[in-house]
Amino acid sequence: MIRSVRNTYNQAFTDNKYQHMLAAISKMNNGEMDFRLAETPVFIDRVTKNKLLAAGDEICAFITSPDFVTKTASSFSKVATPPNENPLPECIVMDFAICSTEHNGQNNNDHNDTIVNNEIVPKLIELQGFPSLFGLEVFHDQAFRSSFEMPAGFSPYLNGIDEQSYLHILKSRILGEGGKHTVLLELYPHEQKTRVDFYCTQKLIQIPIVCLSEIFVEGNELFYEQEGNKKRIDRIYNRIVWDELEKQSDEMKEKAKLLLQDLNMEWVTHPNHFYRISKFLMPFLNTTAVPKTQFLNELNLIPSNLENYVLKPLFSFAGQGVIIDVTESDIEAIKDPENWILQHKVAYAPIIETPTGPAKTEIRLFYFLDKATNQYKAALNLARISKGKMIGVSYNANANWVGGSLAYFEI
Repeated sequence: MIRSVRNTYNQAFTDNKYQHMLAAISKMNNGEMDFRLAETPVFIDRVTKNKLLAAGDEICAFITSPDFVTKTASSFSKVATPPNENPLPECIVMDFAICSTEHNGQNNNDHNDTIVNNEIVPKLIELQGFPSLFGLEVFHDQAFRSSFEMPAGFSPYLNGIDEQSYLHILKSRILGEGGKHTVLLELYPHEQKTRVDFYCTQKLIQIPIVCLSEIFVEGNELFYEQEGNKKRIDRIYNRIVWDELEKQSDEMKEKAKLLLQDLNMEWVTHPNHFYRISKFLMPFLNTTAVPKTQFLNELNLIPSNLENYVLKPLFSFAGQGVIIDVTESDIEAIKDPENWILQHKVAYAPIIETPTGPAKTEIRLFYFLDKATNQYKAALNLARISKGKMIGVSYNANANWVGGSLAYFEI
């Protein structure tokens, strides 16, 4: 988005530098990565950065409003989740497509915002009341800076935050206060594609990584065993995608039932927030950055211009189940329309120049709750770069200059 910065980076790029960056990250994973990292970061000018932050602030205002709890109560009404939900999650993430009015066109302007020819605009694709790659991106930044000459006056951190203050926020939000014993809990953590983030987080804040299969309950206390010693769990940094529990073995499902008890422990974030803050929230959001979205079961008439829409399951990760080229038969075949949304399609702008053709991008902003103000503040980010119809790194495995990345914002 800043031509001079892009040209300088592309001209100075070498594969040796890229391999150096990959080696630095792979070392954290004890081997090769399970998803592709892009050859380049995304450079974002100050104007676009401010648009992203403003869009996120509008969405955060709804999450912290009195209407939030009531309007999202039905999101997990048919799901067994634990008690003791926190009023607000410690962290949320938002995915914004980087678009332009030239590629989206005036007809796609859902909320009648002012059109400026070829203006860069963010459009919300998804949001999650669930942790992301909060640890990995610290090392990703370090790896980029140690491998490439990054432009002065740019940072992946936001709102005046730097690496040191970010680590303070990360540690305090995940571990809590008062010396509580916190664990990172996941299903088979050492087999997950995102395990590199677990290892990075463990290194940064010294948090134990625990598999759901290892927990047990005594009274109303939760425990796990480490090197023959019984350890009580006071707080869970929850990395379990709650929806995935339905696909597990009977033995693992029984373990999960332990968490449904009224236990003396805290959640970061509570499983309810996985449902509340998700695509489920999008039909309630009425801002210029949110494409028109409606629950499929509330659709009175199937639009005649379905080529302008995308069909999405409410609770899925990494683009699973998304139907890009929607037909009437697709909609009619949905047996649980209450678990789907029909969303106005946005056109990602192919604005990243690469040696193998233009690419498009999506920026995920990391938000943490400021307990003093009860407001969310964006702190760090990750980016995805794509040249295909789908943005997720799984859909670009055979291309280059695509994959997981990091945005550097003009300060």
